Amino acid sequence: MHPVNPPARLLMGPGPITADPRVLRALSTPLVGQYDPWMTSAMNDTQELYRGVFGTANEATVLVDGTSRAGIEAVLVSLLAPGDRVLVPVFGRFGHLLAEIAGRAGAEVHTIETAWGQVFTPTAIEDAIVRVRPKVLAIVQGDTSTTMNQPLDELGAICERHGVLFYTDATATVGGNPLEVDAWGIDAVSAGLQKCLGGPSGSAPVTVSPRATAVLDERRSVEAGIREPGDDVADEPIRSNYLDLAMILDYWGPRRLNHHTEAASMLYAANECARILLDEGIEQAIARHELAGRAMLLGVQALGLEVFGDVAHKMHNVVAVEIPSDVVGDQVRASMLDDHGIEIGTSFGPLHGKVWRIGTMGYNARKDTVVTTLAALEHALRRAGHAVPHGGGVDAALDLYGDRTVPGAPVGVPA
Repeated sequence: MHPVNPPARLLMGPGPITADPRVLRALSTPLVGQYDPWMTSAMNDTQELYRGVFGTANEATVLVDGTSRAGIEAVLVSLLAPGDRVLVPVFGRFGHLLAEIAGRAGAEVHTIETAWGQVFTPTAIEDAIVRVRPKVLAIVQGDTSTTMNQPLDELGAICERHGVLFYTDATATVGGNPLEVDAWGIDAVSAGLQKCLGGPSGSAPVTVSPRATAVLDERRSVEAGIREPGDDVADEPIRSNYLDLAMILDYWGPRRLNHHTEAASMLYAANECARILLDEGIEQAIARHELAGRAMLLGVQALGLEVFGDVAHKMHNVVAVEIPSDVVGDQVRASMLDDHGIEIGTSFGPLHGKVWRIGTMGYNARKDTVVTTLAALEHALRRAGHAVPHGGGVDAALDLYGDRTVPGAPVGVPA
């Protein structure tokens, strides 16, 4: 048996990333009982912080205790009753995930697909909505398997026009790319901490519009053990107990109806993630991610490497690099990890073994991590027998940064 003493790593893959030290400190603070007045106040504060993160006035803004996938499943299983139609535009691995979760919830799933490395036009999505007539449009904003960022700003109006609820998974994008829930007319969003928010996996922030909350109200069914006269008992209750968003909202709401024991340490972490982002300023954080992502993009291109996909629709925080034909991708990744302590990722499905995914997000979206990673990649490629320009990647990144700083960057975090 080994003690919990992990090696030093710089996590520069598609997530999880190196957690912000402030978040790690928050995780280590003492536990408080779930109904202690301090704890209920902390829950209220966390809700208000995430309204700021999401750009929403939604009262129904809470944490789902679990990884980002728990947030996805909570939204889909709660909004979709068996037989409801859902439309899922698929442009990478995580679109397939939304479709699978919706199918397991008993929904009638309809998908449209585009090539990995591309995104959908609003017209293509509206045409599918007209054809399918779904209850819910479920789409990933940023799919880390392809690094693509699906534009969402026109989809809310389309969904409203056709009476469709609009849900997006923003796990990979929130905090590092624009996301404006109310302005874009999004009815439900789920996310995670382990990417641009700079925290560990294990808590899923979720926000739900009044329109979507009305759907949850129709399916609300209070547990028998805590039910009082007049409480709701639905004919078609939500098919999950733990991920029942109606019950989770009752737990976070004024009645504080017992549903589970809040994961206090993860709430502390989620609270601190949001506080760090809002202290920096969302626009400043997005600019920092854009700059770090562009520096990494220019750096790998200066090493003579090709970038996968439609760069015009790439997320700020991840780049997919095509693996040169004269190296073994996993051997280069192993060299990065063993020789430099830096983790980068591969991908899934048709891209497995064909691209590396390099992330610049959260606490790691800064100049020194970009330069260090590019230097290590250059070394690992050369060791693998692939010719690269000496210092080309580092020089390209440093030339972009120049004397620039990002106003409002966190104290102690270089731009």
